[in-house]
Amino acid sequence: MNELIRRDFPILSRVIDGKPLCYLDNAATSQRPKKVVDAISKFYLETNANVHRGVYHLSQEATDAFESVRSKVVRFLGASSEREIIFTKGTTEAINLIASSFGESNIQAGDVIAVTRMEHHANFVPWQQLAKRKGARFEIIELTPELRLDPKDVDRVLALKPKVLAVSLLSNVTGVTNPIASLASRFKMVGTTIVVDAAQGIAHGEVFVDRLGPIDFLAFSAHKLCGPTGVGVLWGREAILDKMPPYQVGGNMITHVSDLDSEWNELPHKFEAGTPDIAGVIGLGAAIDYIETQGRTRINEYEEKITEYVIQQIIEIPGLRLLGPKDPHHRAPIFSVAIDGVHAHDLATFLDMEGISVRAGHHCAHPLMFRLGLPATCRASFSFYNTFEEADQLIRALKAAPVFFARKKK
Repeated sequence: MNELIRRDFPILSRVIDGKPLCYLDNAATSQRPKKVVDAISKFYLETNANVHRGVYHLSQEATDAFESVRSKVVRFLGASSEREIIFTKGTTEAINLIASSFGESNIQAGDVIAVTRMEHHANFVPWQQLAKRKGARFEIIELTPELRLDPKDVDRVLALKPKVLAVSLLSNVTGVTNPIASLASRFKMVGTTIVVDAAQGIAHGEVFVDRLGPIDFLAFSAHKLCGPTGVGVLWGREAILDKMPPYQVGGNMITHVSDLDSEWNELPHKFEAGTPDIAGVIGLGAAIDYIETQGRTRINEYEEKITEYVIQQIIEIPGLRLLGPKDPHHRAPIFSVAIDGVHAHDLATFLDMEGISVRAGHHCAHPLMFRLGLPATCRASFSFYNTFEEADQLIRALKAAPVFFARKKK
């Protein structure tokens, strides 16, 4: 599978400091196949015009190309209508949109807003700040020692009947996959609005909103899915979106402006003020085409194998701590590790010397790191274009790191 796929990603053939690139920072951003880059370039070279506003041929052509991606996203997510698909700058803006529009209109003083301890800041801070503004109660669902959702704490928060539950489909730190359908069914029974952060989950197998239970919103970013940066998607139930006020105001999201008042455009344009990243959205469409050509089930099956392989090797390394469950069936190929006596940034630098690109830091998850008592971890994250040979390269380097740093201390 991998040799043919890797040819589609020119960057993977780079040699840095005499070593072939081993890119294992996919949880931060994936690489882009040449077809995605070509689609963006083709738009600027052949079709560049603003959308929705011109009656001339080029503008209509650009609008058709732009709006065709909305149809692709509907199919990709199993959504009901293009009216439910809103283009954003990414997951962060999408969740801020929900918190600012839905949250400001529906949350009252004393209401409960719930998040989980594993959330990325993008699905934690907007709700934290909304709770502060509105005088709401902010509750955090805690985790088990394996860093999965604690069933007892889920029950505790469920009993509070929260107005909102914000939960990630998949943790960007541990790779843990959450039981969204089960959570959504239980919380919906007490009237909770469920917001799903799918920024990580969208890259690891099929994500269909109609299979995730009665969720209300889902957000993801193109750049985790082999698409361009600065583009994302918010899916929301049409009945909810229709009642929400605009997030931003300006061009294209209005139908009429008078001296004293304005009338808003219909969905989804009500939430897409200003000129969008047209080329970026077209790049997202090309990324979806590419992923579907590879097959999401096939991608998931391959990643499950490499996850199991890495875990079997990594847990045998003395002095190494792997965050999250050891069972490969409950996580994606995202591995955050800490080595006794070695700072995460020093470990990442050592791995870079070995040609391996990983991420070191708190991974935009301060609340989780604080609870674990860790200032940072080193995170290696795989995609479907990574190979078992690269997994071996990572394991060899992790085994060599304690020896290297022990010599340095002498």
